[in-house]
Amino acid sequence: MERKRFVNKSAIVTGAGKGIGFEIAKSLVLEGAIVILNDLDRELSEKAAIELSQLGECLPFPGDVAEPNFNKELVDFAISRTGTLDIVMANAGITLFGSFLDYQPEDLYKVLQVNIGGAFFLAQAAGKYLIANKKKGAILFTSSVTGHQAHKDLAAYGMTKAAVELLAKHLVLELSPYGINVNAIAPGATLTERTLEDPTYVKTWANLTPIGSAAKPNDIAQAALFLVSDDASHITGQTLVVDGGWSSVSPSPF
Repeated sequence: MERKRFVNKSAIVTGAGKGIGFEIAKSLVLEGAIVILNDLDRELSEKAAIELSQLGECLPFPGDVAEPNFNKELVDFAISRTGTLDIVMANAGITLFGSFLDYQPEDLYKVLQVNIGGAFFLAQAAGKYLIANKKKGAILFTSSVTGHQAHKDLAAYGMTKAAVELLAKHLVLELSPYGINVNAIAPGATLTERTLEDPTYVKTWANLTPIGSAAKPNDIAQAALFLVSDDASHITGQTLVVDGGWSSVSPSPF
């Protein structure tokens, strides 16, 4: 019998127009959740929500999570349209490659605003709602293996991903008394629309990954769904690395 873990639950997924975020949103919809799908790109957000609406309930809410006030608007929208909020997945993030010695201030601040600020203020807005309404809930941040291992030209990005993992730990102190779990997931190489623009990506990461291939988006999504499900109710402040064993040996693609 098909198992649906998220019936009668409402979830926000940011950065979900495509890639890992889209697959997480899709998996939640298939398991019965009402999903509020966010992406910076309005057209992409609406197109993705229409597609997922063929499978269940999904509503678009495009906008920029780098704007602190937007995150409250996103939470308010979810509550107004679904009557509740149970799960928040702060998945939105940007990757701006660049060597440390040449990295520009505007690039650094943009990465910080989206990757850290977006996660921080979305969790804050959701936490306030959950506490005020005496509801338990689950918050999940998307980190990266680059928050664990150095990777060429990703000092700024990797720094932000390490930061959201530590944020999850700190929020254990703030939110555990209210029954709110906070965790992070750290994907490794994953076959998404963006990474597959590189014609060598599949072969390169198949050779570098101990398990023999890069992850599929669904590999990440299923791990994410576990962490926000009742099956993980006693897990908080943790980061689950999903990388096929790459970070255990860390061979560089360069």
